Parts: sequence; structure tokens; C-alpha cells
Amino acid sequence: MTGLSIRFLPALRLLIAAFALLCLSARPALAQSVLRDAETEAFFKDISIPLIEAAGLSPNNVRIVLVGDKSINAFVAGGQDVYMNAGLVMAADNHNELQGVIAHELAHIAGGHIPVRSAEGIKQATGITLLSLLLGAAAIAAGAGDAGAGILAAGQQVALSKYLSFSRGVEASADAAAQTYLTKTGISGKGMISFFRKLQGLEFRYGAQAGGDGYGNSHPVSGDRVRILQDKFAEDPAWNKPLDPAFEARFQRVKAKLKGFVNDPPQTLIDYPESMTSAPARYARAYAWHRSAYPDKAIGEVNSLLAAAPRDPYFLELKGQILLESGRPAEALPVLRAAVIETSSQPLIASLFGHALVATEDPANIAEAERVLKASIVKDNDNPFAWYQLGVVYDQKGDSPRAAMASAERYHLEGRPRLALASAEMAVRSLPSGTPDWLRAQDIEMVSRTAVEKDKKRKR
Repeated sequence: MTGLSIRFLPALRLLIAAFALLCLSARPALAQSVLRDAETEAFFKDISIPLIEAAGLSPNNVRIVLVGDKSINAFVAGGQDVYMNAGLVMAADNHNELQGVIAHELAHIAGGHIPVRSAEGIKQATGITLLSLLLGAAAIAAGAGDAGAGILAAGQQVALSKYLSFSRGVEASADAAAQTYLTKTGISGKGMISFFRKLQGLEFRYGAQAGGDGYGNSHPVSGDRVRILQDKFAEDPAWNKPLDPAFEARFQRVKAKLKGFVNDPPQTLIDYPESMTSAPARYARAYAWHRSAYPDKAIGEVNSLLAAAPRDPYFLELKGQILLESGRPAEALPVLRAAVIETSSQPLIASLFGHALVATEDPANIAEAERVLKASIVKDNDNPFAWYQLGVVYDQKGDSPRAAMASAERYHLEGRPRLALASAEMAVRSLPSGTPDWLRAQDIEMVSRTAVEKDKKRKR
């Protein structure tokens, strides 16, 4: 995706093998990566703001985060971020289905369900599991191997039953809250129902476990849940409300570019053959050709898009990215500069422009690169790619202390505490004491040292 940066989510370690079955709802975050794309993030924000407000949350504090996983899943993992897998976006037929999923996940946040799950449902289940482990181990030690194994199996079954019973209650509560959010905002519940029915079809076809850690496992969809929701939604005046054409056009673009980025290029070219001349089809093929190392074909597709919409910032962004990544950074500059202007310096696009300025290796571009990258970070300081590029700028200027500071920020965001600690220590030693950069380097040094020490203890 354009201006892509990838941030790895921390792996969740499961200490007891028997307990793994009880933690399906926590597993979607395992070792996945976050995909950043300006157009997709703007789209997610626009379709979710009314729902966020209806849930009593602040749009400034809630983010819809795209995860680079092809499985059909969405989840919350504490905090106020909603994680949505690429597979779910690609499986959705329209933007209204995404709104239904977002409403459901926002209900988990507003209802405080994540801490409740860990403190109540899982606590009850693990109590039973640990007891069965102790009793089973004692029976096996006493020579009653079959009896011990039976105790272990029975304990796990009871524990799983307890957890699923608790989970069903939480899901029903989230369903009810999501229904109120959609009704309150005048958004049709058809998307939520159609997506749930789609999940049911997948469960019937492949079995509940076929999707691994998919949405059907963490959010089991029963016929009763769908019927109850449909009865409520059918009374809503918005039930037969048509899809918003502007949102739907944006959704089809986002879905196409995501398929072009995530799927293998041959599959993308099958899904979007050259006989298809719509904007989403050209968008998807541009990614497929670019990933297949056919830059001229990719630029040809983007030029066709720009012929119809010459000031579209995301088409400009994609053309600039293709030129940059094809070794033509100087040609990318005017295109990316136009994209930055059209989006009022959107930070992800600005960081790509900054990268292009650096990549020209022209000393005359360093001052502008520094200004652009600093402005990008002010708006979005969680972008490790921007910090990396700013570190390159500082290094080229001979400013080693700030280059170390930028590297510390980058490694901290990437979850690499050892490298973050080394860079932060260098920055603390070199930067003027008491300055904002020095204080920030101290913060990263302290946090990183703590993380390194914890990692050492785990390995002992």
C-alpha cells in the first residue's frame, strides 16, 4: 500500500498448553503487522466517527487499525484501538458490513469487555484448568495414568464450557450495544446481519475451526444471535436505507488496493483482468504490476486513473511511490509534492515525500526533507519509517546526537528494546542536558532498559 510502514504487534505468550483453547479471543494479535495507508485510514475514520460518538467515545482516541493478516477477524486488545484484519476487509461486500463489525468492536471497548474477560471468564476457566492439572498430575504420579488423563481432559472440557458460556454473554451484550449505535446514527443494520450470515456460511462449509483464529472462533455466530438482531433492526427506519454512494466508491477502491497489495500478483490479475477498466480494477492492477517489477505497466494504470482525476492525492501518491521504488526519486518529487499539497500535508504521504527527497542524494534537498519529516512526525509520531528517514537526514547533516535520538524512537516503536536502549544511551550522553530531545531520550532509555531486563529474566 502507498506510503506503507509495518509495525509488529507484540506476541502473546501462552504459558500452559491446556489453557490455549481458552484464549482464542486473545490470539488474533499474535505476531501480526500493522499496515499503514493514508487513504484507508481516512476511509476507516470517516465511516466510524458517528459510531464512535454513539458509543460515548472520542474520535480523537479511537483508531481503526489495519492488520496484515488474511484471516477474517477483527478484535480489540485493550485500549481504544479496533484491529481489523485485511482478510475481513477483503471478504466484506460493502462498507456497511464494515460498519457493522466496527460497531460490535466499539461495544466491547465501551463495555469494558476486555478486562472483564480476563478477570472473570478466563479467571473462572483457568481455576478449573489448573485444578484439573494438579489432580491429574497427582493421579498419574500415583500410577493411575488413565484416570489422570481423564481428569485432565474433563477439566479442560469444563473450563472451555465455562469460558464459552461467559463469552456468549459478552458477545450478546456487544450485539445489543452495536444495534443501538447503528440505530442512533441512522446507519442500516443490514451490513451487520449480512456479514454475520456470511460467517455462518463459512462455519457450515468449513467447520468452526477451519479459519484458525478467525472471527467465527473469537465471535461465535449462532442462528439465534442473527435472528434476534434482525428482528430488532427490521423495526429501524434505517433498515432499508440505501448504501452511501460516496462511501461505497471509496470502499471499493480501498478493497481493490488492499487485494493488490496483499494477494499474489497473478491472483490479482485474475480477479481484475485488463478487460475491467473501472478505477478499483486499475488500482489493483497497478499494485500487481508494481509488485511484479513492471513499473511502466504500473505507471500506465496510474496515468489512466490520473487522466480522469488529475488531482486525486492517492493516485498521485501511488505514482510517486512507484517512481521512487523503481529508482527514479527525482521524477517522484513533483508528483509527491502535489499529493502533499492536496492532502494538506497528510503525515504518511509527507513521510513518503521526505523519503524521496532523501533518496535523491542531492544535498540541496536535505533542508526540505528535514522540514517535511519533522512536520509529518508532529502529526503522527508513531511512524517508525518517518523516524528512520529523519535519522538519515540528521546523519547526513553530521548531527550524530539527533540521529541517535531518531533511531531510538524508531526502534522503540518497532518493539526492539535492545537497539532502542543503545541508541537512547548514545543520545542522552550527547544531547544538551535538559532539552526536550534529551528528556525524551531519557524516557526511551528507561522504558527500554526495563524491557531488556524483563526479557533477560524470561530467558533464565
